[in-house]
Amino acid sequence: MTVTSIELLASSIRLHQGGKIHAGKRTMDSDQDGWRLTAFHAKTDADVHADHWEVHPEAEEVVSCLIGKIRLYLRPERAGQEEEEIRLVAGTAAIVPRGRWHRIELDIPSNIMVVTLPRGSRLEKRTEA
Repeated sequence: MTVTSIELLASSIRLHQGGKIHAGKRTMDSDQDGWRLTAFHAKTDADVHADHWEVHPEAEEVVSCLIGKIRLYLRPERAGQEEEEIRLVAGTAAIVPRGRWHRIELDIPSNIMVVTLPRGSRLEKRTEA
C-alpha cells in the first residue's frame, strides 16, 4: 500500500468496520456505512449551518475546535428548558449524545473537526423562540 498525504480540510475520511480507512471527496451522503471524520474551515455561521439543528440517531458525535472559538448548542429536551451552551476553544472537544439535536455557532473563524456515524443524520430548520 502506498502512503500519501491527505488534504484534511478538503477530504472526508471514512473509518470502516474491520479497520479499513478510506479518504476521498467530501460528501454529505448520510446513508454510507462506517464512521466519518470531517475537518473544515468555517468563516461564518453559514459554514456550520447555525440556522439548523442537526441530529445523528445512530451514534454519538465528537465536535472538536482545532483552531479558533466556537459554541456548541444542545436543543432542549423538554418544552420550557433553555438551550445548553458549550464553549469550545482551540484544542478542545465535546461529545454530543446519540440522538441529541445540536448546532454550532462561531465566535471567530475556526477549524473544526467532527467524527460521527452519519447514517440517518438529519437537519431541521431552527425557529426562534
